Amino acid sequence: MRFIRQFLIILFISFLGEVLKAILPLPIPASIYGLVIMLALLVLKVVKLEQVEGASMFLIDIMPLMFIPASAGLIDIWPTLKPVLIPLLIMTLISTVLVMVVSGKVTELVIKLDNKKQKEGK
Repeated sequence: MRFIRQFLIILFISFLGEVLKAILPLPIPASIYGLVIMLALLVLKVVKLEQVEGASMFLIDIMPLMFIPASAGLIDIWPTLKPVLIPLLIMTLISTVLVMVVSGKVTELVIKLDNKKQKEGK
């Protein structure tokens, strides 16, 4: 019964995201609205982590299975994808490396600032 309640909370918040997507004229996916709503509710302690933790951990565990339909869909669009495959792979490689470098530099900066703050606090 506990997991059913947790799934219902998650589904209701996802539904609110769908409603916002239908109402607001912004090019933002409904799932993003749902994530922002969930984050706000968790931060404001309206929804406690324990109220959704079990169901969310289950969803994270089965997440790889959710990519199978999308991957199978790539087979259907292969004729369209084939001519742009090399540029797509190059863009993906470059953007991945860029994200890794920027994330690493930001992490280094945060660690340095934290160390500096700790030294000043002593």
